[in-house]
Amino acid sequence: MPFVLRSALLTMLLSSVSLQAAELLNASYDVTREFYKDFNPAFTQYWKDKTGETVTINQSHGGSSKQARAVIDGLEADVITMNRSADIDVLAQKAKLIPANWQTRLPNNSVPSASPTVFLVRKGNPKHIKDWDDLVRPGVAVVIPNPKTSGNGKYSYLGAWGYVTQKGGDATKARQFVTELFKHVSVLDTGGRGATTTFAQREIGDVLLTFENEVHLIQQEFGDDKYEAVYPSLTVLAENPVAWVDKVVDKKGTRKLAQAYLEYHFSAQGQAIAAKHYLRPQVTDAGQPAFKKVNTFTVKQAFGSWSDAEQTHFSDGGIFDQIYLK
Repeated sequence: MPFVLRSALLTMLLSSVSLQAAELLNASYDVTREFYKDFNPAFTQYWKDKTGETVTINQSHGGSSKQARAVIDGLEADVITMNRSADIDVLAQKAKLIPANWQTRLPNNSVPSASPTVFLVRKGNPKHIKDWDDLVRPGVAVVIPNPKTSGNGKYSYLGAWGYVTQKGGDATKARQFVTELFKHVSVLDTGGRGATTTFAQREIGDVLLTFENEVHLIQQEFGDDKYEAVYPSLTVLAENPVAWVDKVVDKKGTRKLAQAYLEYHFSAQGQAIAAKHYLRPQVTDAGQPAFKKVNTFTVKQAFGSWSDAEQTHFSDGGIFDQIYLK
């Protein structure tokens, strides 16, 4: 067979293989494992039906801030799915991996779902915990992941702060309350799933502060007879933004696939899967389950922006360092 013909056939063969198989890496935060176990197969089937292409979705999970740092340090994630915009903004600010206006590229500022921070207590609620004020009563042990490494922990911290300020208290009162709260926290796990392990498996603490969807997962895994959810009178709403990582997808040639994968989060099917996992859909009415009504505020409403909150509270030497180290 002539060399030119062999080369042409080889090129066609390689092109055929590339059309039949593709791969994405999703860098996500700690407590989305179960969601993506459902979401990824649904998307791969959708993409197979639409294009004939077989897709493999790989997952990387960890504390949200640690995950963002891993991508900056070289983890070649095609997409990043976080629980706060600051952990995607940093990819633009520090590494120029994405454009600064990344939130404008998808619906609802690139936020397909959200979950309020709530409390999980042991069955019967033996410490009678009903609201934030109960967390600082004598003898109450609280489990919160580390706000320096975990978006979950940041939301718990800001939820406590905002509980004071959104009801008319000033920054001094908020600082006093949050300082007292962290005196009741004996373990600072690096991520939300680690905090769940501390509370549910190691049986440390009287109350776990975490996202609503994580509460439902714990109840499903360990049984409703062991835990119950408590909804405070006012709490912070954790918004879950998504973005493709431009420099990675352009290098790997996966931009079209990565964009389609994220757009599927906003589809009726994607929103229904979110609702199934107790992530509150933000762009469609998925119908089920019936979510409990809860009074919430966003980080933007209470703190101006994530950038402001990060600089004031979680930067090195910021208020959290001052509170916790002291």
